[in-house]
Amino acid sequence: MNLENLFRKKSISHILSDADSLAGSTGGMKRTLRVFDLTALGVAAIIGAGIFSTIGNAAASGGPAVSLLFVFTAIACGLSAMCYAEFASSIPISGSAYTYAYVSFGELIAWIIGWDLIMEYAIGNIAVAISWSGYFTGLMDGLGFHIPSYLSTDFLTASRGYQAAVDAMNAGTPLSGLSPEMADAFSAWTNAPHIGNFHLVADIPALFIVFVITWICYRGIRESRITNDFFVLLKVAILLLVVGVGAFYVKPENWSPFAPNGLGGVLKGVSGVFFAYIGFDAISTTAEECKNPRRDLPLSMFYALLITTILYVLISLVLTGMVSYNELGVSDPMAYVFTKLHLTKLSGVIAAGAVIAMASVLLVFQLGQPRIWMSMSRDGLLPPIFARLHPKYRTPGFSTILTGFVVAIPSLFLNLTEVTDLTSIGTLFAFILVSGGILVLNPTGQQKHDGKGFRVPYADSRRYLLPIWVVILFAVWNSGIDISSLGSGFNLFEVVKNHFPFLTFCIVSIVITYKAVAKRWSLIPVLGLLTNLGLMSQLGVTNWYRFGIWLIVGLLIYFSYGSKHSRIKEEDALNM
Repeated sequence: MNLENLFRKKSISHILSDADSLAGSTGGMKRTLRVFDLTALGVAAIIGAGIFSTIGNAAASGGPAVSLLFVFTAIACGLSAMCYAEFASSIPISGSAYTYAYVSFGELIAWIIGWDLIMEYAIGNIAVAISWSGYFTGLMDGLGFHIPSYLSTDFLTASRGYQAAVDAMNAGTPLSGLSPEMADAFSAWTNAPHIGNFHLVADIPALFIVFVITWICYRGIRESRITNDFFVLLKVAILLLVVGVGAFYVKPENWSPFAPNGLGGVLKGVSGVFFAYIGFDAISTTAEECKNPRRDLPLSMFYALLITTILYVLISLVLTGMVSYNELGVSDPMAYVFTKLHLTKLSGVIAAGAVIAMASVLLVFQLGQPRIWMSMSRDGLLPPIFARLHPKYRTPGFSTILTGFVVAIPSLFLNLTEVTDLTSIGTLFAFILVSGGILVLNPTGQQKHDGKGFRVPYADSRRYLLPIWVVILFAVWNSGIDISSLGSGFNLFEVVKNHFPFLTFCIVSIVITYKAVAKRWSLIPVLGLLTNLGLMSQLGVTNWYRFGIWLIVGLLIYFSYGSKHSRIKEEDALNM
């Protein structure tokens, strides 16, 4: 195969004309979304499991300074959001980062990012469905409707928890002394009906919510918009109530020490935070259903970022002010805090808010993935059925139904172990490529345009980048982060094996910084690329290995189908 063919690029005009021709032949999608609706989609995607669950572990590691992590994350996401906004206003097509990569890097990289987004959305939604099930089951228990544990626990959690419980009891721990999680798993496994040695344990509420949300997405963008707007208004109102009531119980002494574990402790929460920020990508997947995408997509991205960052910072400060940070390493920190302070009525409100919040996250992700598949199918990289629109509802019907099965079936049996890390690494990778795409297409900010839409403001890297590096290195040097382990034992193979994400970040940073300064690249996309790569390097070697395996599987599919059926390849052959 000719390597040049792997990096075939589509021009912006080519992509727009292809989309127009397909819309003309099929009737196109319904344009109903405005700024408020798009902002609500972003808020729905970002405010979910992160604010109700993972914020607890992040606070336990970073202390009250976790609030600064949200500010830092907002800045990092803001850099990427500007790059997304420029692409979205230039290419108002549903493919999101996949389409942007096709324009800037070519077909192979576009496939890689498209495959990456499939992992992001699918695994992210499996995690959300499982989390939703946990909160829903707890809410039902509080209302007096008990769901048997073998119908609300996934198979892996039950089987592993049962074995761990048996080992603990054999070692002398009484049944009453088991942790609540282990006791629930033991109960689910022992009480489940079984066929022979196979126990019938499955997370039925997770299956139920995925099917309901998939049905809403299948019925149309109008139904999805109305449902999401309602969910978002409810959950924002609940969070504001939590902040308003919790503020009266804040003890300032709980904010000292502010960063008990230094910068390293704060950064441990990166994966849990970034797990949510795929929301920017989800907004851009609805480009063909916006009334004015060139204006409204960029505005909604910035509005969603601002609103969610304020909410995350307020919630983190209130929680760490109400109790000591080291008590927050629980699965439901918000409910835990209010229950401890005997505000039990609010605990029920919080549980309801979590159920609503996670349902809306699921809705946005279930909207996004079929539209990415649709764009990849249009380009010939997936079979044509993925791009087929329902004749009445004007949604990608087959892709939507398949997405429902891809999420629903694994949610019956899988657990949440390290899922957020794997989803976060995919999100960061998408952000890196989108930022890099701007550097490919418009590195010095001088590309001509029609004056419409958004463009990343230009700042000269030669003037600002090196001083920024000096400030960052000084902060790291004084943060207490121990990097001596990089050279422990001076075994080069072990250093590379165990620290290659950080070493990759260092090498890429040096190369990008040199080129950016020498060629006066635009500062914002450079900072977006380096910041997200730096955060990606913090996610651990195991997640990089798993991510690499996923990409290899994707490449096998591309070379066995996509590269042979590429539409641009066929067009090039006809023009020869």
